[in-house]
Amino acid sequence: MAETTLPDVKIWIGHKGLGKGSGGTHAHLNPVTGETQADIPLAGKAEIDQAVETAAEAFKSWRMTRPEQRRDILNRFAELIDQHKDEFAALAARDGGTPLMGGMGMAMLSVQWTKYYAGWCDKLDGDLYSTYDTRGEFAYSVPEPLGVVGIIITWNGPLISLSMKVAPALAAGNCVVVKPAEITPFAPDLYARLAREAGIPDGVLSIIPGGIEAGEALVTHPKIEKLSFTGGPIAARKIMAACAENIKPSVMELGGKSASLMFPDADIDAACARAIQWSIGVMAGQGCALPTRLLVHKDIYEEVCEKLVAIASQYKVGDPFEEGVAVGPVINRAACDRIVGMLDRAKAEKSGRILMGGNHCGGKLANGNFIEPTIIADVDPRSEIAQIEIFGPVLLVFRFETEDEAVALANDTEYGLAAYIQSNDIKRIHRVAERLKAGGVYVNGAVQINPHTPFGGLGLSGFGKEGGRAGIDEFLRYKTVAIA
Repeated sequence: MAETTLPDVKIWIGHKGLGKGSGGTHAHLNPVTGETQADIPLAGKAEIDQAVETAAEAFKSWRMTRPEQRRDILNRFAELIDQHKDEFAALAARDGGTPLMGGMGMAMLSVQWTKYYAGWCDKLDGDLYSTYDTRGEFAYSVPEPLGVVGIIITWNGPLISLSMKVAPALAAGNCVVVKPAEITPFAPDLYARLAREAGIPDGVLSIIPGGIEAGEALVTHPKIEKLSFTGGPIAARKIMAACAENIKPSVMELGGKSASLMFPDADIDAACARAIQWSIGVMAGQGCALPTRLLVHKDIYEEVCEKLVAIASQYKVGDPFEEGVAVGPVINRAACDRIVGMLDRAKAEKSGRILMGGNHCGGKLANGNFIEPTIIADVDPRSEIAQIEIFGPVLLVFRFETEDEAVALANDTEYGLAAYIQSNDIKRIHRVAERLKAGGVYVNGAVQINPHTPFGGLGLSGFGKEGGRAGIDEFLRYKTVAIA
């Protein structure tokens, strides 16, 4: 797949594309070379205010649009994403250094999410609670859209994050104002252009790249009825504090430090392959729900460590457009320096035994944001690397003896997004899944973010759900009507 021409990124207020905004510009750096490849216009408070007011006006008609019509528009949107999946994959590589195969996978998953919520448009219903004969009144509930929803997404996987949030919000009848991360603007820009082509009415969806000023303006705008955020806990706390001023609800999809528990009865070869793919091969480890902590039973521990190194050694690191590359760069130099700093401290503090990697890549990759695929065994459960999200191509390996010890280790962080089990003992699977502190438990390769299953965490991983009926309920309010 060839490199794609970069779009002329706009600030999209409905169908109107602005070439400049009051927030200035952002010099987008190529994640491979570190060189400037585009100047991105940034919105400020003025553009956010305009987008919200435009959305509030569009909501009057969009909420009254027949559900079947909304369904058809979203299905057309899904078809357009599918038709442009090659372009989205190339833009993911230019946005954040995602290898083409990973970008293609996210595009295809985005199609599934959009189609799934298109199917919900004409299936939303309420409940009948009582009749005149039973309680002397006729009472029922009605699902209603909230109004204008604010969405803030982070830089890792912007397309799939858009699809997980925008599709259910629009299906429920809301209008949406999105602030994507300014450091990954290209896929969101194409998303906005395709939304218009799909027939989403003017003002119903605005996609506005911007910095801190734009984010604050979106969160605090009085006409934003709810805020859905994907990102880290530092920004989340500030957003929640701002929402509290107006008693504004929010969905918080935050970070994770997810554990995968491998028992001796597992398919060891398959489990080891998944462990490397999901911690190192997916977005160079830059994913919130990835199983970056591998807990291995003592009876298979040494065998597993050998297999992990053998598998990871086959993973090619390099330019995401280069054939066969499985691990691209991390997002930018700051992230690269942060990860290397954590690894250096782990070495100095003897927090674990490094089986491979642990450094910034050298050779022809030395000038890029590349981290060696890293495996660290015998990790101290109380160390920084065991407790803090690394967000890089690093897999930590822990040893356990009993099921109780494994569960205690898995639950021993402030996060609670996902957990994983590798076992073929169905009784153990059910028993352990019930005890794990996580919003979702995924067994033997099950996918975390299928559109039909609720996804979300607890603790430092946030709250609220994306996916399934729960995902669209986040964008609805249920009104009770009782007639005496």
